Amino acid sequence: MPTRRSFLATTSAAAVSAATHSFGAPKDNGIKLALVGCGGRGTGAANQNLTVSKGIKLVAMADISRDRLEKSLQTLKKQHPDQVDVSAANQFIGFDAYKEAIALADLVLIASPQGFHPYHLAEAVRQGRHVFVEKPLAVDAPGVRRVLAAAEEAKKKNLKVGVGLQRQHQPAYQETIKRLQEGAVGDITSMTCYWLGNARGGLERLPGEGELQYQLRNWYYFTWLSGDFIVDQHIHNLAIINWIKRGHPVRAQGMGGRQVRNDKKLHGQIFDHHFVEYEYADGSKLFSQCRQGQAGTHQQVSEHVVGTKGRADLNVQSRLFRITGPNAWELRLKQGEDGHQLEHYPLIAAIQNNTPFNEIEFAAMSTMTAIMGRMATYSGKLIEWDEAINSKLQLMPEEVSWDMKPPVLPDADGNYPIAVPGRTKPFE
Repeated sequence: MPTRRSFLATTSAAAVSAATHSFGAPKDNGIKLALVGCGGRGTGAANQNLTVSKGIKLVAMADISRDRLEKSLQTLKKQHPDQVDVSAANQFIGFDAYKEAIALADLVLIASPQGFHPYHLAEAVRQGRHVFVEKPLAVDAPGVRRVLAAAEEAKKKNLKVGVGLQRQHQPAYQETIKRLQEGAVGDITSMTCYWLGNARGGLERLPGEGELQYQLRNWYYFTWLSGDFIVDQHIHNLAIINWIKRGHPVRAQGMGGRQVRNDKKLHGQIFDHHFVEYEYADGSKLFSQCRQGQAGTHQQVSEHVVGTKGRADLNVQSRLFRITGPNAWELRLKQGEDGHQLEHYPLIAAIQNNTPFNEIEFAAMSTMTAIMGRMATYSGKLIEWDEAINSKLQLMPEEVSWDMKPPVLPDADGNYPIAVPGRTKPFE
């Protein structure tokens, strides 16, 4: 398990590397790419990866749905006709399909539902492949520990690993956080962050569709697959605060629930709002809010920092990054500053130039920060970091097959088990 000191060193080095990297296209050396998880985000990430260099060729794809794979393949062929060559023999379907696709590649792009990420990442590292894996990295603490073990193995094998926390690669964030870490607002005393917005809709069950098939297709609404939206989405805000603080919180308590997600046919298990108070080792506190799908409510996606000499507002919606106080400064996010695209350049450059690049540890700790927040809101308890990261509560099964029962099942009325603060146990 990494120490706090090693985490601080890793996040500091990552920030410096990101801040000083020139985002020019690397040399066009050949890289064979495999895509694992062919949904919208996987297709988008593959497009962005292929955009970096003409030397990258998509040669293999894996998914549990042939229709989804074929749709993704046709989209990518139109976008990059000279870089996509995935023969029928290299299109793999099923829960073990990822192993076959990984075997054909130099670089593996993992964009499956995040419950699968620890297993897909570990297999890619076991086979000695470079990796780009979407956030978050896990849905539970055992998954985070599996990811951290893969991170250590990747270092030993000199593998390059990028993670889809794209804001780390946007110059406006890099410059603002560099100034904050240099003391632009003095000692940081409190922080707030928000992801208050809309949500993807739940999916109706298809006629004759089995329970596992339904949950996998409607994966966002099941905690064993998505981690809840505090993990899936709010991780972006939480990672920014961890980056600013050069570390993770030491405890958390909060509240949450479901007010509009009450359709048993659509809404699975997850909450529609979370509020978490996180405390860092120096006593400073982060007040974190995320909310989805509540029509007519205030919308905001931003991070804010208050210090002894001023404050900083990082507002991705207005595209304005501002520091007020004696060190007043501001910068607007440029229209072309697309983190989803920029995050692929340093990974490809590291592969082609054989330079160190491994973003897993920071992303794993940010994933665990979000999981700890969910533990707090689901249970209503005060959660300490050490007990959270060492928790044995495992939501995601070791193996998934079509003949298994899902980890959660509806009752006779079609209602899925939903956390109840005060009753739900955080580590059971």
